[in-house]
Amino acid sequence: MQFLKSTILTISFITAGIFMQPCFGQNKIYVSNSGSDENDGTFKYPVQHLATALSKASGYVNNNVVVILRGGVYPQQKTMELNQGNFKERSLTITSYPKEKATITGSAKVNPVWQPYKENIIKAKVAIDFAPDQLFINGKSLPMARYPNFDSTVRVYNGTAKDAISESRVKTWQAPAGGYIHALHSGEWGSFDYLITGKDDKGILTYEGGWQNNRPSAMNKQYRFVENIFEELDAPGEWFYNKTTQTLYLYPPTVTDLKKAVFTMSGLTDLIHISGSKEKPLSNITIKGINFTQTARSFMLAKEPLLRSDWRMYRGGAILLDRTEHITISNCSFYELGGNAVFVSNYSKNDTIRENYIHTIGGNAIAFVGSPNAARSPAFSYETFVPWDKMDYQPGPKNSDYPQYCVATGNLIHHIGTIEKQVAGVQVSMSSHITISHNTIYHTPRAGLNMSEGTWGGHIIEFNDVFNTVLETGDNGAYNSWGRDRYWLPERNVIDSIVAARPGIQFLDVIDPITIRNNRFQCDHGWDIDLDDGSSNYLIYNNVCLSGGLKLREGYSRTVTNNIIINNTFHPHVWLKNSNDIFEHNIVSLPYAPILMNNWGKNIDHNYFLTKDALAAAQSLGLDKNSNYGDAQFIDAKGGDYHLKPGSPALKSGFKDFDMHFGVTSIVLKKLAQKPAINPLVTSTNQGKQNQVEWLGARFKNIESLGERSAAGLHDDNGALLTDIPPSSLAAKNGLEKGDVVIKINEDSVNSVEELLRIYQKIKWMGKAELIIMHNQVPKTIHVNFNK
Repeated sequence: MQFLKSTILTISFITAGIFMQPCFGQNKIYVSNSGSDENDGTFKYPVQHLATALSKASGYVNNNVVVILRGGVYPQQKTMELNQGNFKERSLTITSYPKEKATITGSAKVNPVWQPYKENIIKAKVAIDFAPDQLFINGKSLPMARYPNFDSTVRVYNGTAKDAISESRVKTWQAPAGGYIHALHSGEWGSFDYLITGKDDKGILTYEGGWQNNRPSAMNKQYRFVENIFEELDAPGEWFYNKTTQTLYLYPPTVTDLKKAVFTMSGLTDLIHISGSKEKPLSNITIKGINFTQTARSFMLAKEPLLRSDWRMYRGGAILLDRTEHITISNCSFYELGGNAVFVSNYSKNDTIRENYIHTIGGNAIAFVGSPNAARSPAFSYETFVPWDKMDYQPGPKNSDYPQYCVATGNLIHHIGTIEKQVAGVQVSMSSHITISHNTIYHTPRAGLNMSEGTWGGHIIEFNDVFNTVLETGDNGAYNSWGRDRYWLPERNVIDSIVAARPGIQFLDVIDPITIRNNRFQCDHGWDIDLDDGSSNYLIYNNVCLSGGLKLREGYSRTVTNNIIINNTFHPHVWLKNSNDIFEHNIVSLPYAPILMNNWGKNIDHNYFLTKDALAAAQSLGLDKNSNYGDAQFIDAKGGDYHLKPGSPALKSGFKDFDMHFGVTSIVLKKLAQKPAINPLVTSTNQGKQNQVEWLGARFKNIESLGERSAAGLHDDNGALLTDIPPSSLAAKNGLEKGDVVIKINEDSVNSVEELLRIYQKIKWMGKAELIIMHNQVPKTIHVNFNK
């Protein structure tokens, strides 16, 4: 068995004669595990390997060639690259036989003969000439020997520890070279990964890496773990491979029959590359109905910065499209992958990624990333900037080497970023006119949809259902964007001056508006829509924000209209002079949450607030003179139907009902897709009606009697009394106890359970807060981490 991560098996359509003489009659080639590569590829006499079928296809002169995989597993020992100069007049389809499951895998089967080692650990000789990256049992990956042990209930990395690389623990490791350290960024802005190289002469751990995040920092002190350390092999399911002795060690999983189990090992990061050139892009290839699984993890390969975003990335995946046209990937499944699923790179035009099922992968689900050589005056880190006198002021890209007019539609995406945390369901960088529609995306460690910078705009984001996002990191959104384009600097006064001196500089990169419409977003650890650091030229309308609200940091020409913001609000942060921003005809639940605002854009008015207090707070800022408040009369707020009844006063204020058919449309994928949790509507109109609420996994109630006041040491009925606290809840992990009364969060007084929730919704993006509680009749200050 042999894997070479960097080796490419090339199928060249322009040099077909290398493989065989042209064939004129047949346009279907069948592949089967029971076939032979000496066969002619007919239904009755199929070939055995996909590479052989593609070699035959290169010799056909038919306009449409179809390679059909019969049911079975097809291991790839080398990355297969479809590479040709000009295939525009023909097409190639790779598909599975109807009602049969064909799987292309980056792993190979091993047949260990297990022997006892010690205690619960068994061992077997497995002769391979590569260091296996993943071990699978019956198709499911097992954790490497790690500390702390894998715990599916733990939010970050399924288990972290402050002492993961402490001096005392490192002393217990005899030969740690080859192990890995994984840690969040100190600000929880993504993650870092390191390869352990050994120990120095003083016994101090040595390692290399940490290049995966484009915002350098130290490792997070709490959120870190180590793996592939032999001495940490101490829990069911863990494994370790000693490449020197070629011995595989395993702590057997519980309830698994090892005699019947199928073991496979991965050593290949990429399965298929479809590559052309700028002059002659590869085109008209379709891959449909195929399963892709069990690739090696690629986190140590994520080195390339994406201009000034927080990201670095690896330009590869189970399928890589590089300089292509009219490629379609549809109805495929991507699962148990070590890295990215589909990566669309450099010049790629009119490619479509449609109705695929992508889950349980280490990296991004779908990425569109152009070449930085197409960007004018590029800068590659947050701190760098091209001087004004050296800047190229020509608008748009220098060349066409970037994805354009591509589509990602109808895909079901969940449980991504199992190792890499700076990932997204769909990632876009240095691209233009990308359509992202009708995708259902959930359970992501960071953004569900990420726009890395403004270059070059024109994107349409519509009818997506994006929820349970930013689960392992912080300060991000279900939809996140950065606008660190040519004009942008962190200093507002500098931006104000340069834009005044050079009007239009803010649109040199985002030359066409980015449209976000008819989506449903939910983020409990950040914002539902987060436009950060200079994001400009946006049209945002007809969206439902379920939890985190909508944030606009400094930028230009953002028009936000006709959105519904449930249980949260509008978050304007540090706006610029003459931004031309508009916020009108939106339904807003809670008072605005501005930060360091000196300028208020073009117009903030004609909105409809669900509470009188929220409207009053806005008008106290000199805003919303023509806005109103009241019951919006949603058809079924408890069930998540936010269409308005015909007589709704919000309609009279100018708000218009809109299409809310979010997420995947495929019948098969709709049955598999989850839906976001719908929380009770928090408004002042139902304050007092709701006596008990759940917060941080615990139950709180209003103070209702003199007895409760006396027991807590209160002088009035204000506060939220903790009545039930499960040991595993966030409240318990943060040190709260039954009988505590929360009376203040940061600077806001908590007078009731309704206000507890309202204040939390306003500040939960921060990830933490200072609480004043009554504990044993004495005021006490504690600090709470919402994501602990």
